[in-house]
Amino acid sequence: MKIINYQIIAKEVIQKEIDGLRKLKLSIGKSFNQIIKTILGCKNGKVIVSGVGKSGIIGKKWAATFSSTGTPSFFMDASNASHGDMGQINSNDVVILISLSGSSSELKNIIEYCSRHRNIKLIGITSNRNSILYKNSDIKVLVPNVKEAGPGNFVPTSSTTNQLALGDSIAIACMIAKNFGKLDFKKYHPSGFLATKLRTVGDVMLTGNKVPFVKENITIQNALKIISEKGLGVLLVRKNKVTTGILTDGDIKRISQKKIDFKNLKIKFTMKKNPISVEKDTLAAKALEIMNTKRITSLCVHKGEKKKRTIGIVHIHNILNANIG
Repeated sequence: MKIINYQIIAKEVIQKEIDGLRKLKLSIGKSFNQIIKTILGCKNGKVIVSGVGKSGIIGKKWAATFSSTGTPSFFMDASNASHGDMGQINSNDVVILISLSGSSSELKNIIEYCSRHRNIKLIGITSNRNSILYKNSDIKVLVPNVKEAGPGNFVPTSSTTNQLALGDSIAIACMIAKNFGKLDFKKYHPSGFLATKLRTVGDVMLTGNKVPFVKENITIQNALKIISEKGLGVLLVRKNKVTTGILTDGDIKRISQKKIDFKNLKIKFTMKKNPISVEKDTLAAKALEIMNTKRITSLCVHKGEKKKRTIGIVHIHNILNANIG
């Protein structure tokens, strides 16, 4: 039995695909700018992606990535387009057809349909300059021919990797142009690991009556009652709605060991001034990191640049209970 080194095969496949990606990188030109401008200009229509076979599978990934990064899009199966699905294409839409050969029979009806409607922009992604797709597209994108991995150069591997990378490049370019950030991304991913990773302090903080606000002139005796009622082990001290300090149960214990008549002492003389505050859009994971570094259990939360105007409090338990950490 012939001994096969599978690791060598894997490395050869990956190298072929790397070589293909290098060619794709060098091929990026003005047509790419046209794609981005066309998609960004699609205000009253939809972005529809279609393809056949392996290119169709890649098209589904394009549409999914577009939608999750702020460019609403859906995939239309080219085989079903001629059986009623063509009705999904309307004026002002942008249609992206992906095809290695550009000559698949399933694409012809879509190309003809788009050609008859002036307000539909057709973007053709192909490796065949002489194809019907390339010749009839409003924006022509020629993806370089590359050597496929494996014997015979016929299994779609390097070519589909290039298609995938091109779609990701378009999605990210549009995302940057729209200033689509991590908070926007979180809105489209409310469940799962990504949502948890992108949760902010504002998502888990305590607000309203749950925030243990007290005035500067209350005594330690009253502070003890409130700190027990709130159950956070901490009080936020403020004057005229401006946070001036913080007092923890640990601070009170240390004071009790030093003073005989500590209960009538006003907390403004014992509190820690300038408590650490984080902006409400700070990632909860970052807040947890700050707590661990500073060896504290709570952080004040503010909005914008108003660091002294506390709108909430986040306790380490709020973050850990949200499975962040």
